[in-house]
Amino acid sequence: MQIEKAREFILDKINRELPAHFHYHSANHAEDVYTAAKMIAGKEGINAHETGLLLTAASFHDSGFVCGEADHEINSCKIAQEHLPAFAYTADEITTVCDIIMATKIPQNPHNKLGEIICDADLDYLGRNDFFILSKRLFSELEITHNLQTQQEWDKQQVSFLKSHRYFTKTAIALRAAEKEKHLQAIIERLI
Repeated sequence: MQIEKAREFILDKINRELPAHFHYHSANHAEDVYTAAKMIAGKEGINAHETGLLLTAASFHDSGFVCGEADHEINSCKIAQEHLPAFAYTADEITTVCDIIMATKIPQNPHNKLGEIICDADLDYLGRNDFFILSKRLFSELEITHNLQTQQEWDKQQVSFLKSHRYFTKTAIALRAAEKEKHLQAIIERLI
């Protein structure tokens, strides 16, 4: 598997082809999820081969947004299936990459450890210091894609999402759950 070459390819594709209104689901998000997945996999003791598949999935997981928002996970898998053979991935490895990508579909329902890790990496920002910066990017994207009108409307959606969300891995729970709860409380207070 030529993980770095595949990663460079998909980040370039996203940068070139992604519609400009995707302020959050960008190449920066793919890199962010890649970094978080790498950190979580290291702390969770994932072997090198599985980590390579996980990191490939992290790089490709939202590439389907170049085709639009609808069914972007399925489109991300189609892009992976089309391009990963050129980077020496076997059919079984591509199937695993797609399985990992599909775990990110909201509501998240991973059925194995790699799925749990990518889910936690995809929403790692919920419990980080840059939460409000990234949340603002997502809001500006949703204003266009979901006709979201007001900050208050967005805050209500965030409260609902943060209340229902849970991290899966021990690593993410230990590193992010407490800070995520603080963000939730801050938004609730803003709504009062």
